[in-house]
Amino acid sequence: MADSPIAASFEELAATVPATIGIAMASPDQSEPYALGRWSSGVAWSTIKVPLAIAALRRDHPRARDLVVKAITESDNRASEQLWSLLGDPAHAAQQVQAVVHESGDTATLVESRRLRPGYTAFGQTEWTLARQARFAARLPYIGGAATVIDLMHHLTSGQRWGLAAKGAAAKGGWGPGVDGDYLVRQFGVIPTESGYWGVALAAQAQAFDTGVDVINRITDWLVGHLPALAEL
Repeated sequence: MADSPIAASFEELAATVPATIGIAMASPDQSEPYALGRWSSGVAWSTIKVPLAIAALRRDHPRARDLVVKAITESDNRASEQLWSLLGDPAHAAQQVQAVVHESGDTATLVESRRLRPGYTAFGQTEWTLARQARFAARLPYIGGAATVIDLMHHLTSGQRWGLAAKGAAAKGGWGPGVDGDYLVRQFGVIPTESGYWGVALAAQAQAFDTGVDVINRITDWLVGHLPALAEL
């Protein structure tokens, strides 16, 4: 894969954008996702709200329902914190969100229960690799209770519809500042193909949010153009 035309094409893209980028793709029955680019792992930011929403709906559907709408379609942090609180104390909340992630076959990702950075959610600081996130996305349609959340991922508010979401995929983005003056923008989504659902995870580490979104849009355009070839790998 590293020496393939697909990899070479992605390297050409990486050389033209003002960010460090990465992409991973996985099918539900794939043991190892395809991963390209120099960026491979970092904090989840708001992408972790997808398994959080599923866990909260399982725990208390009536109280979680309206909060989940805001957490997914608007990426509302206050609603997300309320969902987190529905799951109990931070340690137990993390265990329940982690259990949802583990149902995708990813037993290595550990959901963060501690508020590591003042002003930011604990769960948003979860370390989540692109490869594991792509695997989660690929398995998401088969995870119990995920259908409501996937539907909401198709109906993001206008400010959230970039990258995969702008192409009609069920998607969720996440973004936030690093500790060294950079800015991470990432997104994952579920893409239907002839061979079944594929999970895709993208990331751009740039100097500003808008720059990161622009780069995610370019990665998405590259993905759409190479999807038939990628599906055959």
